[in-house]
Amino acid sequence: QVQLVESGGGLVQPGGSLRLSCAASGFTFSGHYMSWVRQAPGKGPEWVATISLSGTSTLYADSVKGRFTISRDNAKNTLYLQMNSLKPEDTALYFCARGPPSIATVPSRGSWGQGTQVTVSS
Repeated sequence: QVQLVESGGGLVQPGGSLRLSCAASGFTFSGHYMSWVRQAPGKGPEWVATISLSGTSTLYADSVKGRFTISRDNAKNTLYLQMNSLKPEDTALYFCARGPPSIATVPSRGSWGQGTQVTVSS
């Protein structure tokens, strides 16, 4: 059974950093594009970043470009999101998801986990 378990969220001050992790199991991790998606209260899912199978190609939403870095370790079946220069508007529940943006933003298709909360506040 496909399982994605996010971790690493927390409370951080504006300008701070967090590193999110996603442990994947139940499927061939290296055979899927992977993405990060976030959702703030009262808002729909917002695609954040996507990474290719080998991890050599990445794509980012304009809102996070230059601040966030998506990476993966296929040997460990783990996806990461390094978040720097955090802003209050980054506050959201962050989900790991399978697939490119069109798939990843749909919870059932992206196989979202439980999510990890990121709160950026002074």
